[in-house]
Amino acid sequence: MVGLAKATFRAAPVALPVLVPILAVAAEEEGGAGMPQFDASTFPTQLFWLAVTLVLFYFAMRHIALPRIGNALDSRRRKIDDDLQKAARNREKAEAAMAAYEKALADAAAEAQAIQRRTSQEIAKRTSERRAELASKLAAETREAEARIAAAKEPALAKLQDMAADIVQEAAVKLAGVKVTAADAKSAVSSARKETA
Repeated sequence: MVGLAKATFRAAPVALPVLVPILAVAAEEEGGAGMPQFDASTFPTQLFWLAVTLVLFYFAMRHIALPRIGNALDSRRRKIDDDLQKAARNREKAEAAMAAYEKALADAAAEAQAIQRRTSQEIAKRTSERRAELASKLAAETREAEARIAAAKEPALAKLQDMAADIVQEAAVKLAGVKVTAADAKSAVSSARKETA
């Protein structure tokens, strides 16, 4: 902005001597009656007031307007730089918070998997222990039942042998009319049982 004002002041001394005669000729050709600023007799005062106005305008621009504009631009640049720095700091904080959140999430997932693994191992261990206890208990009960069956089987078989011997004696008497002794009937039943077994 300061450069534009300086260029205008440099061009004014060159442009004014060229423009003044042209404007004067144009005013005379119209018969002298025209706009007062084109009257050649008032040119020196007009040039004086033009120079005063331009100098005042130049100093007003240089000492009042341009510093204010420069200050406004500087303060805006500083504010933008501060905002960019704050944004960068906030972005770093957000990235750090996101990294901490992701790490906490990963740690929680790993801990949950570890808890699940331990729990399933503990359940499997307890289940296998219970199965082993149940299997041993069932095996013991089965042995006891087999022992009871075996213990009950012998007397039952002895009774059956006795009954079969009695039946053989009665059958021999009724069918053949022969009287068989109890010992012979038991031995016949025993030999018949051995043949079928």
